[in-house]
Amino acid sequence: MDGVDAVLVDLSRGFEARAEHFVSYPAALKATLLALNTPGANELHTSALAANEVARLYAQAVNALLSEVCLKPSDITALGAHGQTVRHQPGRHDSEGYTTQLLNAALLCELTDIDVAYDFRARDVAAQGQGAPLVPAFHDALFAQEQGGVAVLNLGGISNLSWLPPLSQGVKRRLLGFDCGPANVLMDAWVQEHTGAPFDRGGLWAAQGQLHRGLLETLLAHPYFQLPPPKSTGRDLFHRAWLEAQLEQCFGLENPALTPSAQDIQATLLELTARTCVQALARTPPPGAVVQSLIVCGGGANNHTLLARLADLCAEDPVLAHTQVKSSAQLGIGVHLIEALAFAWLAYKRVRLECANAPSVTGALGPRVLGSLVKA
Repeated sequence: MDGVDAVLVDLSRGFEARAEHFVSYPAALKATLLALNTPGANELHTSALAANEVARLYAQAVNALLSEVCLKPSDITALGAHGQTVRHQPGRHDSEGYTTQLLNAALLCELTDIDVAYDFRARDVAAQGQGAPLVPAFHDALFAQEQGGVAVLNLGGISNLSWLPPLSQGVKRRLLGFDCGPANVLMDAWVQEHTGAPFDRGGLWAAQGQLHRGLLETLLAHPYFQLPPPKSTGRDLFHRAWLEAQLEQCFGLENPALTPSAQDIQATLLELTARTCVQALARTPPPGAVVQSLIVCGGGANNHTLLARLADLCAEDPVLAHTQVKSSAQLGIGVHLIEALAFAWLAYKRVRLECANAPSVTGALGPRVLGSLVKA
């Protein structure tokens, strides 16, 4: 929920990112979007206006990007626009459940004069899938190697993992992926509350704290972490109020002098992210598979303390002892660009009416063409 990443990609030349542009979310919009992750008053009206504002910010990013590279709307085949997730509850409440991404795609089309592909998750959910993560199929197209398995870890608000078997396995390949749990969502909320900063730059604040093992055990006891895939989650499960309940459970009856410092709690939240991701990765590859490398992307890849902790935990695990941990930037692709590139690729697949989900990841009944299209 930091803002809009726009990337111009020429898919006729692989995955070449020709230009990029970022627009921050205003504080008021971010607060509104966070509030919409939980039930509240007048939600329909609030979400409709928020969807309009998201569309305007998307259009601002797209138009600025095109201006920078001197291109016209007619030069662009389509926009892949994800929208802002505010609820993600597949398979709950009835046989299908739902997923909600706020975006007025018609307004975005009107403001850019470009075809807009959007609402990518709903078709997979309708086919009894999780609708998430959608990026493993893209990760496979971008990062898979002929020999040696590759894992990709995206650290946004929520962490998601992709397992890419060696291409040499041919038809026996089985792509896997799922949401591990919270990545930055709890750390960002905590550091902003205690320092005013929107995130813990480089993980330096967490690095000054000490791990509280009792709190870590309480956090790790959440049943989501033990669920087998396919599975997905979001801010409607892991949020600030949930963290507060865990803190009360762990320290509510203790002597206040024994309650850890804010930095200790931040260090423990960072350990929660690192531990759940590495444990999930160690359980994912089939027996005997070699995880050649773990490629980390998303905003959390800029958290050097977190990246180092991921490397340490991999080195301590017998399955992952020889796994190289690296950020996508070390491979020449900015950590903040992977998600935007993924939805450009999903738009490309939608325009060509090609299936883009991975049923082995989401649990959908089969391959599906994802997304709706608004024509300019």
